[in-house]
Parts: sequence; structure tokens; C-alpha cells
Amino acid sequence: MGWKEAAEPVLTRMPAVRRPEGHVPFKRKLAWTAGILMLYFFLTNITLLGIEAGQADDLFGEFRAILAGEHMSLLQVGIGPIVTASIVLQLLGGANLLGLDTDDPRDQVLYQGLQKLLVIVMTALTALPMVFAGGFLPAQQSLTLGGFTFDHTQIQLLMFTQIFIGGVLILYMDEVVSKWGIGSGIGLFIVAGVSQRLVTGFIQPAEGGFFYNWYLILTGQMEIGSLVSGDGLYTLLMGDGGQIIALLTTILIFAIVVYAESVRVEIPLSHARVKGARGRFPVKLIYASVLPMILVRALQANIQFMGQIMYSQLGDDMPSVLGTFGPDGQPVGGFFYYTAPIYSPEDWMWWTGEVAQQAWMVMIRIGVDLTFMVIGGAIFAIFWVETTNMGPEATAQQIQNSGMQIPGFRQNVGVIEKVMERYIPQVTVIGGALVGLLAVWANMLGTIGAVTGTGLLLAVSITYKLYEEIAEEQMMEMHPMMRQMFGKE
Repeated sequence: MGWKEAAEPVLTRMPAVRRPEGHVPFKRKLAWTAGILMLYFFLTNITLLGIEAGQADDLFGEFRAILAGEHMSLLQVGIGPIVTASIVLQLLGGANLLGLDTDDPRDQVLYQGLQKLLVIVMTALTALPMVFAGGFLPAQQSLTLGGFTFDHTQIQLLMFTQIFIGGVLILYMDEVVSKWGIGSGIGLFIVAGVSQRLVTGFIQPAEGGFFYNWYLILTGQMEIGSLVSGDGLYTLLMGDGGQIIALLTTILIFAIVVYAESVRVEIPLSHARVKGARGRFPVKLIYASVLPMILVRALQANIQFMGQIMYSQLGDDMPSVLGTFGPDGQPVGGFFYYTAPIYSPEDWMWWTGEVAQQAWMVMIRIGVDLTFMVIGGAIFAIFWVETTNMGPEATAQQIQNSGMQIPGFRQNVGVIEKVMERYIPQVTVIGGALVGLLAVWANMLGTIGAVTGTGLLLAVSITYKLYEEIAEEQMMEMHPMMRQMFGKE
């Protein structure tokens, strides 16, 4: 008996959100999306019951803009377990170790059940060390609720249960948006988190806010140093004062992503039976979207997560080849330092005196981060295209099923697939590598609100795609025949 037969009773019984029977009106989809978004913000504002007052270490740190959620809240783990489970499944599927045919309805159910089971397991594995290892989420020594007193261990179990429930909730919230709303829940949560940080970075009425800092500079309440000596110029351009480079980087990322989304190769199509009905199949430069970047950054986040756990357990006994850590708990040398992404200008500008590491160490770190993002972006883009039915074979089948064909070629799936193979694989690799390069560049220069370059890149691209999906939904709402042509009915 194979693993599918053994696991089928469990995987087919995993709770699932029911799919809509037929077309869901646009307004209802919008209502479901808005409702889930409100629920997400509500859950991020629920502080974990039993956590010790004060600042707890955020193991995800700078990855928070990508992994969504909120530190010390019910959504502590964010979309991390969902993304980690996707990485595992894509690697297993890419190596053909699962033996699942996604065109088979039975295997589709098994795949979805396996994904849910993996997410639940990953949620537990992520929450356990956060609560029980080190002082990442310190629990109160005692807590009284309803006349019952919890001791320290019971409070830790209570906190673990809350985080676990939050991780499961975000899994099903994502599924509700995917089936009943517009876009995907993962994309929606990333946009929500990044937008909140970006708006706060601009308008917060405290030191660190862009407009408030400039108010302090112009009124002489903030000292920036001498422009002649260079200290003042650095503060205005790169420092926490003027943040001019961060502002320019933020604007450039918006412009570059919107431009890159419009760069495409358009393959002409004509309807086989309806004379005069023509269309185009766009192969965009960022064909796989920027979502594979989540997988790359999540892989890096998991590596750093493991480093923090090991350091919390071993302390100074940790082998230096693996990593040495500073007083703030961040790696300053070894494997975990070189594999840590560049977050801001302060991480690599060694000549300013703010970086403790030598120039050669910083250059190795930049090289590793660049290699990881460019090559990883290309590889995960390929996996993403194949597992989301965007590859040449799946695309050719969709065109054939819609009754369309490529003018000048026979109406045959194999012929259409060969034409698609001229464009899709190459564009997928180029687009994935380009997005990785953009993310590292934006991180090195910094962004407003410290959302990180990857977070901003994801937010802009997801918002653009959300706009396209809304436009498509409105078009299909106005012209019901379009739903049948595109297989949405």
C-alpha cells in the first residue's frame, strides 16, 4: 500500500472551505475580501494572554513585512507556516517524490489536504520554540483567570495554544479569500502589513516619521551636522533624519514594478469557431509574479530562525563557524551572519563606522544575499509556474479548452505548447532573477517605514495584480459570456 492510500483517510477529512457553486457576484467577492481584511487587522491587535509586559524578541524581525502578522499578537506566526509548507511541497513536487497528478480530482484533494496538514504541523513547530525556548516570548510567572491560577508552565501552554489557533485561523482566512474573494489571502495580508508600515513611516508624529523629521530639521529642532564635512549630508541622504535616498528608493520601486508589469510579449490568438473574435495571451516580464520572492525570503527567515534558537540554547558554546552573536542577539560572524539578508544601509556601509565587520566580511554577505535572491528567485519562479498551472503545457491546454488558437498554426495542444515553450521558461527565469536583484538593491538603499525592499516590491506588485483582477471581474460581470470563454463559470 502506497503513502496515498495510507494517508487518504486523514487528508480527505481535513476541514476545508466549501467552494462556491457557480459564479460569485463581484460585490459579494469584494465584501468577503473586505471582511477578511478587517478580521486580519482585528486579530493582529489582540495581544497574547499571559505574555510578560515589556519587549519580547521578534524572531522574524526584519522579515515581518513579508511574513505578515504582528509580533506578540494572536497572529504571531503570520503566513510563515503557509509559506514554509509551500516550499516543502514545491521541492517535493519538483523532485516528483509525491507522485500526485494535479489534473486528477482525487490527487487534487490529497494535495490540498497534505498542504493543510503541513501548515498545521509547521505552525506547531514554529510556535513551540517561540514559547518554550529562550526568552523570545516570556510568559508571566502566574496568572489568575476566573478564579483559577495558572503557573508558569500552564501560561506557556496557554500562549502556545493561542499562537497555534492564530496560525490555523490565518490558513482558513487565506482559503476564504482564494475561493470567495478577490486575489489570495497571503497577498492581501502582505499588502495590509506593508501599507500600514509605509503610512506610519510617512505620517507618524514622532521621531522616525518622514514628515515629522523634516519638520524638526526645518525648524532647527534636529541637529544634522555640517553639510561641508559630510556628516550632515549623510544624515539627510541615508540617515534617520532626511531619509532622501529611502524616499527616492520607495518611489523608484513603485515606478519600476508598474513598468515591469507592463512589459510583455503578446501572443496573438483567434477563436476557432467565432469569426473575427481575436485576443492576445500576454507573457509578462514578471510572469511568475513576485510571490516566489516570499518563498526565498521565508527560506532565509527559517535559517535565521534556527540560528536564534541554537544561540538561545547554546549561548557562547555555539561553534564560531556557525555564528557569533552580539549583545542584541543578532549574528556578527559565522554562517548565520553571512546568510542574513541585507536589511538597510547600516548593514553594509562599513566606511561610515556603523558596521563592526571588516569590508571583506560585508562583501561576502552582500554576495551571498545577491546570489541567494537572484538564483533562488529564478528557481522558485520555475517551481511556482509549474505548480500553479502557468507552464507551457497547462497554458496550451487552457487556450485549447477556451476554443482559441494561434493564427497560422494548427489547432493542436502540442503545437500551442511548443510556441509557449519559446517564451514562458525564458521569461520566467529572467523575471525571477530581476525581482531578486531589485529586492536586494532596495534593501541596500533602504525604504520609508523600514518595510524592506522585498516587502515594498511584493506590496506594489500584489496591489497592481489585485487591480487587474478587479478590472477582470468587473468585465466578466458586464459580459457574462466572457466567464465561459475564460473558464470562470
